[in-house]
Amino acid sequence: MIAEDLRVLFCGINPGLMSEATGHHFARPGNRFWPVLHLSGFTPRRLAPAEQEELLEYGLGITNVVARPSARADELSREEYREGGVILSEKVTRLRPRWLAVVGVTAYRAAFDDRRAAIGRQERTIGDTRIWVLPNPSGLNASWSLPRMTEEYERLRAAADGED
Repeated sequence: MIAEDLRVLFCGINPGLMSEATGHHFARPGNRFWPVLHLSGFTPRRLAPAEQEELLEYGLGITNVVARPSARADELSREEYREGGVILSEKVTRLRPRWLAVVGVTAYRAAFDDRRAAIGRQERTIGDTRIWVLPNPSGLNASWSLPRMTEEYERLRAAADGED
């Protein structure tokens, strides 16, 4: 779900088992990615995971830090995250999205060896691509309510829209 010169390339941690089985990103029913994407104004309606290709029409794409599927992100090794960060950096350099939005601060910290990173815009860039760390939309991330998560995604959308 990627293309050159996207407005925002969203980057999940890794495919869950449901995503692996269906071939669709953020496919687990409890995942809040698709509702939040719509509520924050990135899409004009709530898309289903099976409609993920429509994101390209809005200048959006999806990839992952780690390609290996797992039931839980905590099953991934530190080395997988680091290797994923290198591959992601190469992908971003090649495709040149305006923004890379990593969904999950723990994944960002591990992939880019940045233990101090917090949710929001990062100082680091990859070439001309700016980076924003978003809260993980997994239903397991109970520390972020849907309204609070939507606000953070709206902040990224406003920043991305401000460039056009």
